[in-house]
Amino acid sequence: MAPEPLTPANTTVVLVDYAVGFANLLRSHDLAEHINNVVGLAKTAKWYESGLVVTNGQSTKPSGPLYPELLEALGDQPVIERAVDFNSFLDESFAQAVRAEGRQNLVIGGIATDGCVLQTVLGGLREGYRVHLAVDASASPSLEAHNAAVQRMIQAGAVPVTWFSMAAEFQLDPTFHDAPHRMRLMQENVPAMAMGARSFGNAVELGKRTATAA
Repeated sequence: MAPEPLTPANTTVVLVDYAVGFANLLRSHDLAEHINNVVGLAKTAKWYESGLVVTNGQSTKPSGPLYPELLEALGDQPVIERAVDFNSFLDESFAQAVRAEGRQNLVIGGIATDGCVLQTVLGGLREGYRVHLAVDASASPSLEAHNAAVQRMIQAGAVPVTWFSMAAEFQLDPTFHDAPHRMRLMQENVPAMAMGARSFGNAVELGKRTATAA
């Protein structure tokens, strides 16, 4: 049976522990690309108005606050500071925030994939949510650790997604059919596709000029 589509109305995006103190430990992904994808995921949740829950460890710990680029994208979105490590659902304030969104689909991204993300995904599955993992907005100290954690989550029942594919799926919702969100996300956070679109537009314009000159 084909699963129901992800829509802003049935999906909560969960961002876990994107703390500055962890960033330089990541080796599974290029750091600049990782931050770009994280910001893209956050913008998708904000612009399409899906559910959104953001959590981090206590900012007084060495791991520190969230990435400044992410905080800028989040605006006034509250950040739940947990005293509980690894499985965020063991923190009652986090669990209540997810329940309050009232959506059965979760899309979870964070760091580290093999630590807090893995345990939070498993926690969400145990709570009865349909859990999706934003694989390209999660990272670990090694590619091996990231991949092993992804495999374990898939075997447990989580579904892998990429942040921009989720944005495209949100765009299919009739409410957002004519919204500029996906094109803006592409321009700001998918540079290769944005350059391709510019190249195509330039070729079309040159073709028109050539036809007019002829």
